[in-house]
Amino acid sequence: MTRNRIGRAAAAAALALAAVLGAGGWAAGGERAVTGPPPGAAAWIADTALGLPLPNPATAAPAEVAAFFAGLAPAAREDLAVRHPLVVGNLDGAPVELRYRANARAVAEERERALARAVDPALTAQDHAAARERAERYRTLLDPAAPGGPRRFLAFDPRGRGQVAEVFGDLAGARRTAVVVPGSDIDLRTFDRAGDPYGTPVGMARALYDATGGRTAVIAWAGYTTPLGLGPDAATETLAAAGAERLTRLLDGLAVSTRPDTPATVFCHSYGSVVCGLARPGPRQASGVVVLGSPGLGVDSAADLDPRVPLWATARNGSDWIGNVPHVRLFGLGHGADPTDPAFGARPLPSTGSHGHTGYFAPGTASLAAYADLALGR
Repeated sequence: MTRNRIGRAAAAAALALAAVLGAGGWAAGGERAVTGPPPGAAAWIADTALGLPLPNPATAAPAEVAAFFAGLAPAAREDLAVRHPLVVGNLDGAPVELRYRANARAVAEERERALARAVDPALTAQDHAAARERAERYRTLLDPAAPGGPRRFLAFDPRGRGQVAEVFGDLAGARRTAVVVPGSDIDLRTFDRAGDPYGTPVGMARALYDATGGRTAVIAWAGYTTPLGLGPDAATETLAAAGAERLTRLLDGLAVSTRPDTPATVFCHSYGSVVCGLARPGPRQASGVVVLGSPGLGVDSAADLDPRVPLWATARNGSDWIGNVPHVRLFGLGHGADPTDPAFGARPLPSTGSHGHTGYFAPGTASLAAYADLALGR
């Protein structure tokens, strides 16, 4: 191919990808991924109250974290969660129930900070409005009257657009676990929006939990910085690569803090399937990976992933706009081959009854029924 033809192909791919990879309107791109240890990590590391070093959130493996907490008395664990809620609540490998309590405390403290900002005379009216919106959002997270009782969060990070992971079911004791990884336009504000519920991780997770009869614990994981709307972020893998690192830590943490003999089934929607492809989970981290509404996984074929972890690709329904995405990977644009193409090598799943890009978890669809079977280990 000549240089001019390569240039034209790249331009065409860029235009096509920018036209379809997103659902919330044009965005210029350049979202900065939230990475690294949680807020408060420096104070945590400097804490000598127990007379022993605390595991470094930036470097300690989840197995090391789990061993550390296993060696502490219950009162010492609770004391750490009270003094460092944002660290303990986001520390993969820490006891699940302890993380729930830490995150509830962290949300309450962040709400108090937001309420204080909402009346701070040194701030602008725009700042006040944004603070009130955040405070109200935090209030809904703490709602004791939520369906199923008080909400349980395995992660909560208020930085940037905010990240959160909500759990449905008994994560510590369930025989099976599933993780839902969402695509673009998901953050603290939108991860459980009432409109288009099956396009949100909470809506997907709740539908899957109900479809399994509550026998599988399901995590709605909005734990990475997602692209906003159309634009370069959705057409490239920068945010997905950062998300893949965070997903890997989550799965490693589940392997040591839940039942290690039954790793999670991971469900990856839209841009989230790029995150899952780049994470390349192994058999200790995942019992299977399921993609739906996928623009590609950032690989050329299923053979590029761990062959010990089954990969399923959901048939694309006829009204899913993701079908217009060109399956290219050129000069950093695009996400590779179509995983629903038989030549890709993924195992097929049906989608009869689903509609649109966000309808695959809707009750009554063949796709949700198949997802429930996989989540139950059938």
